Amino acid sequence: MNFNLIEEQQMLQDSLRRFLTNEYTFEKRGRTIESGKGLDPAAWQAFAEMGLLGFTFPEEHDGLGGDAVDTMLVMETFGRALVVEPYLATVVLGGGLIRDAGTEAQKATILPKITAGEHFMAFAHSEPGARYNLSLVTTSADKDGEGFVLNGKKTAVLNGAQANQLIVSARTDGKTSDERGISLFLVDAEIAGLKIDDFATHDGQRTAELTLDNVRVGADALIGEAGAALPLIEKATDLAIAALCAEAVGAMEALNAATLEYLKTRKQFGVPIGKFQVLQHRMADMFMATEEAKSMAILAASEADSDDRESRRRAVSMAKTMVGQCARKVGQSAVQLHGGMGVTEEMFAAHLFKRLTMINLQFGDASYHLGLVSDQLLEGAA
Repeated sequence: MNFNLIEEQQMLQDSLRRFLTNEYTFEKRGRTIESGKGLDPAAWQAFAEMGLLGFTFPEEHDGLGGDAVDTMLVMETFGRALVVEPYLATVVLGGGLIRDAGTEAQKATILPKITAGEHFMAFAHSEPGARYNLSLVTTSADKDGEGFVLNGKKTAVLNGAQANQLIVSARTDGKTSDERGISLFLVDAEIAGLKIDDFATHDGQRTAELTLDNVRVGADALIGEAGAALPLIEKATDLAIAALCAEAVGAMEALNAATLEYLKTRKQFGVPIGKFQVLQHRMADMFMATEEAKSMAILAASEADSDDRESRRRAVSMAKTMVGQCARKVGQSAVQLHGGMGVTEEMFAAHLFKRLTMINLQFGDASYHLGLVSDQLLEGAA
């Protein structure tokens, strides 16, 4: 596999890194988190002007026609700066579902507005008790004339309160865990009967709980074929996992850099502690773990756009497993090498560790995805 970036990709990544270094400071990020708004409008508009918000959308809808590898470049760079803006929720999940399954009218209406930085989306799929089971959906969508009436609850909706429009999964047919019978609907954030409870997460991001009480939507709110949404949900989830793996790699690289700088400046017995060989060995292990994770993140990105369900899901699960394990190793080592300072709010390293911990839990932790890979291997050997 060729791990080298083409010239245009390298130029984009370099430009984005310079912007984040100069304009997206640790202090400014802190103020964005404290505001409770979930984003800095100026930063979001800058992302739009750089073309990042429409990177993977078709050119006919004001996009640049990119793929999951381009998303990887953006998310890895975002991970280095711990960007909190809702790129994953709006562009990768919400915009990705419209791109892959929306009607021409939905694409023409929504995608250009996302690209321009004028529209925010969220994907409301997870439910209480479902954990990582994508087919467990109890939210109902009953036919009502030409439209539908939605009732149910959704949990852990990334940037749900920041969205103008949500994509909600609901069951139009079948039993609770049936793979068939799940549909996707566009729901406006201000619609009657929808309650959104917003709160901050451990790592400074925003998430929400949704309650749908007789929410009425028209027939034009349906995304894709009724009852056949699970493959779309699986692919959207795999694209999100690949993006998170890339973000984790960026965060690990930043954590390594911060830790190395600390070892060079912190003195004990009159010399920098980086002179101690045992700490040098620990630092080398951290760099090796990051390189291992990066290789798997590239694998995930290269397979995330594939329509081969089994191959795609296996590659993504393998990457999520390795990245989760490496992130834990790097994060815990960094905290130990920083000493007590490594868990204080004043240290960038502490915030990087928090984000890595949360990434491991999103869309299935390392243990869960290791189980999926093991099951696939056993089925193949049977």
